Amino acid sequence: MRQRARVDVNQKAVVTELRQLGCFVEPALSRLGGGVPDLLVGFRGRWILVELKNPDMPPSKQRLTQDEERWHEAVGDRGPVIVATAAEEVMFEFVELEMLRRLTTEEE
Repeated sequence: MRQRARVDVNQKAVVTELRQLGCFVEPALSRLGGGVPDLLVGFRGRWILVELKNPDMPPSKQRLTQDEERWHEAVGDRGPVIVATAAEEVMFEFVELEMLRRLTTEEE
């Protein structure tokens, strides 16, 4: 029987900050459990799945669970899935995706 998914204590604050920055955030993914990331975040036509970890926990408690590891491995390079502790880390990923898009466009 599946255990109930836990919601990290920082999730509400991260969701609020991302929304204030203009992101679409769907936090209901965290209820799915089974290794599915906590958030779906959209910004300027790009989407990222985010596994949120609590920065106040020791590093050993911030590791991915076995289910999360399996989920991340299954996705592989088919989509951006990141582990973050703060909204800034998520926004940095969007910046990196945009830089990669521009580099790829310039090469074509």
